[in-house]
Amino acid sequence: MTSEGTSIDSTKPSIARVYDYLLGGKDNYAVDREIGDVFKRDLPGSVAIAFANRAALTRAVGEIATTTDITQFIDLGSGLPTADNVHQVAQLYVPESRVVYVDIDPQVLVHGRALLEENDRTRVIEADVRDPEAVYDHPETRALIDFERPVAVMFSAVLHHVNDEEDPAGIVRYWRDRVPSGSLFFVSHFRSGDNPETAEAEKVLQKTFGRGRWRTDAQIAHLLDGLEILDPGVVPASLWRPQTAGKAWNDSGERELTVWEQLIAAGMARKA
Repeated sequence: MTSEGTSIDSTKPSIARVYDYLLGGKDNYAVDREIGDVFKRDLPGSVAIAFANRAALTRAVGEIATTTDITQFIDLGSGLPTADNVHQVAQLYVPESRVVYVDIDPQVLVHGRALLEENDRTRVIEADVRDPEAVYDHPETRALIDFERPVAVMFSAVLHHVNDEEDPAGIVRYWRDRVPSGSLFFVSHFRSGDNPETAEAEKVLQKTFGRGRWRTDAQIAHLLDGLEILDPGVVPASLWRPQTAGKAWNDSGERELTVWEQLIAAGMARKA
C-alpha cells in the first residue's frame, strides 16, 4: 500500500506503467519495459489484450453517457492517463459528467492530477481498490459524487489483480450495497482460456507482481452476484457491444478473434 506523498520508485516495475508501455505510452521506465517486452517478445500477440480492454472501456463509458441519465463515474484502479480516458469520453457527450479516478500508484497520481488540474468535475484520489471504504469515505469522493443518485462503478482490468483470498466479489458487493438503484457496474477481466497462453501470461504476472488471476466467464459473472447482467453478458471484450454511441470504437466483432483477444472479457450489470 502507498501513502500520500510516496515517491515514484523507478527500480521496481509497476502494473500501471507496464500497461502504459503496452499501449504505446511514454510514462514508464526501463524496468517496466523489460516486463512489457516479455509479453511482446515471448507471448507475441498478447498486447491485443491491453488494446481490446481499453476499447471496451471506452465503449462502455460512451454507452452510459449516451443511453442513460448517469453522469457520475468512479474509475477504480484507473491506471495512467491515456487517450480516451473516462472523463474525456463522458464529458464529450455530457459535459457535466463527474469522474473520480482511484489508484495507489504514485506516478498515476502525479500525472493524473497534472492532467486534470483545471477540470473541476474530476478528482484523482489515492486509495486501494481492496479498501473500498477508504474510497467511499474519501473527502474528494464525497465532494464530487452524490450517492443519492445512480453511479457508474468502473472495474476496468483491476479485479484480476485482486487475488482470490482478497475477496474480489466482496469488493463489488461493497459498492453494490452503497449505490442506489439504477447504478451500473462495468467489469473487464482476464478471461481464462484453459490454454498455454493463459498459463504463461499468469505465470509472468504472478512472478513479477504476486498477482494477476485469469478467471472463467462463470467466475467473472459471480463477481456481479446480486446485479442484473446486461446483454450481451460476460463475453470477450472485443465482442462487448462493438459499436456504440454512434461510433465504431472497435471492429464489428464479425472476424474471428485471436487467442489473445479471447483472454480479456467484459460485462456490464445494473443494480435493480
